[in-house]
Amino acid sequence: QVQLVESGGGLVQAGGSLRLSCVASGTRIFFSIWHMGWYRQAPGKQRELVATISSGGRTNYADSVKGRFTISRDNAKNTVYLQMNSLKPEDTAVYYCNAVIGINDYWGQGTQVTVSS
Repeated sequence: QVQLVESGGGLVQAGGSLRLSCVASGTRIFFSIWHMGWYRQAPGKQRELVATISSGGRTNYADSVKGRFTISRDNAKNTVYLQMNSLKPEDTAVYYCNAVIGINDYWGQGTQVTVSS
């Protein structure tokens, strides 16, 4: 079974930065062909897409984070990153790493990001 482990969450003041990491393991399927993404969910809201990155490195971002967040991947390390700059209180949420391999979806346990005013 594929396992995704997030790290890098924490407390930060508005305007600050954090970098989230997601390390994948547990399958012979090469990480390089996985479609990866970051999602987030605040307590009273539905889970929403933050950013995705294709196997070819093409990226897509939610309008709310464009220009502030950057998703990237290091296939040699089986890792996807989310660099978050100029953080706002509305970015506060649990951030989840997602992988799509064929018809299967995999999720990490999530990492809490809290942005204070």
